[in-house]
Amino acid sequence: MSVLNVQSLSHGFGDRAIFNNVSFRLLKGEHVGLVGANGEGKSTFMNIVTGKLQPDEGKVEWSRKVRVGYLDQHAVLRKGTTMRDALNTAFQYLFDAESEINELYAKMGDEGADIDALLAEVGELQETLDSNDFYQINAKVEEVARGLGLDDVGLDRDVNDLSGGQRTKVLLAKLLLEKPEILLLDEPTNYLDEQHIEWLKRYLTEYENAFILISHDIPFLNNVVNLIYHMENQELNRYVGDYDSFLKVYEMKKQQLESAYKRQQQEIADLKDFVARNKASVATRNMAMSRQKKLDKMEVIELGKEKPKPEFNFKEARAASRWIFETEDLVIGYNEPLSRPLNLKMERGQKIAFVGANGIGKSTLLKSILGLVNPLSGKVERGEYQYIGYFEQEIKQSNYNTCIEEIWSEFPSMNQAEVRAALAKCGLTTKHIESKIEVLSGGEKAKVRLCKILNNETNLLILDEPTNHLDVDAKEELKRALKAYRGSILMVSHEPDFYREIATDIWNCEDWTTKVV
Repeated sequence: MSVLNVQSLSHGFGDRAIFNNVSFRLLKGEHVGLVGANGEGKSTFMNIVTGKLQPDEGKVEWSRKVRVGYLDQHAVLRKGTTMRDALNTAFQYLFDAESEINELYAKMGDEGADIDALLAEVGELQETLDSNDFYQINAKVEEVARGLGLDDVGLDRDVNDLSGGQRTKVLLAKLLLEKPEILLLDEPTNYLDEQHIEWLKRYLTEYENAFILISHDIPFLNNVVNLIYHMENQELNRYVGDYDSFLKVYEMKKQQLESAYKRQQQEIADLKDFVARNKASVATRNMAMSRQKKLDKMEVIELGKEKPKPEFNFKEARAASRWIFETEDLVIGYNEPLSRPLNLKMERGQKIAFVGANGIGKSTLLKSILGLVNPLSGKVERGEYQYIGYFEQEIKQSNYNTCIEEIWSEFPSMNQAEVRAALAKCGLTTKHIESKIEVLSGGEKAKVRLCKILNNETNLLILDEPTNHLDVDAKEELKRALKAYRGSILMVSHEPDFYREIATDIWNCEDWTTKVV
């Protein structure tokens, strides 16, 4: 049974086409991975099927009365609401049913009330409460909150005090508690640490309803999906199986198409040559005309445009002093301590990955070392001759510069050709380069930020979740470049497949946190 049907969808922004005559069908219980390079339109597709965007052409049809849950990172969480209150709204229809039952009982005291009819209504509503485990709501909320690490933050905390990552976790937890017939998830693992990714992996594997998942986390995709829809060159193609199965079939089809293209191009060249040599001769004119007709009727094979592959090569500054930093009884935090007193040392050439649960202070420790956040007590001493490239996890401000303007403002001595070449090396097309940053996908925005770091001379990279939003090719290229980098690296990452091949040292921040993990 089809729960979502998309027919002949076409859409674009200005003169940049995203989809061309795309069709898609989601059946009950299917677990779909929506994949493709940054900027191919995955999030745009989600916005169209949820009605946030109207397509230029085509139609989107949902089954009647189907409940759809969408992880919208821009949803509003009202100040003054606790996390528990926000999660309880997942069961609002059940709380409404309970209120209605109380109103019906009150009506039974009215003179002339039809007690039997009122009791029948109460029975129906009570059945709804019982069948949806209404009296286990608190236990359900606490189970999902624990699975995503929200209980560490405290369920009675005001949502206004949460970080971007914690806020996303609340929205994800609420969505999972709602258990809609269709889940739409756009990169849900971006703000989750390894432990909570494992929990979400188990949850989605056992999820009986359908979902569409956008993710660049390949091990995660391989565990939870049974279908892949691949977006490329304005097309959407369906593959049965997990991501690895898709990749094998995709590469095989690509090679077959390239071979057929080469054979056809050779045939076209031969036919054209024959026509050119023989059309003037009376004896061979008919044969030449026959070859020309064959050429005219031929359906020419076209190869999809090759996307620019990113090339990340960090410019290296002179060597820093031997010690990168040393802390003395450093206590990090804001209003309350996030760590016990820390005595840490980092030496030139080390590549250190900070790992551990979210909310325990990994990003705060990076900012404290950089001097962006004052410690609650203790001190940090940094070495000399440091040229730092800092990749911040969250950039909240809107940016209406074009990519060219953004890079030019950082490197005014570059000419326009050099700016374009620098952005193209990061895997951005001409259309992206000329677009405003505000309309780019998360992965494209990350590439613009990386472009700034790549073109400054550095000897110390401080990277806070650099792979969030990056597509598979960009992630692999960044891994290669960081392995080749001869400077020092401090990095926060939740992807073992990414950081293990780079890091000389792995520091588990759970070993010194004041938080319960």
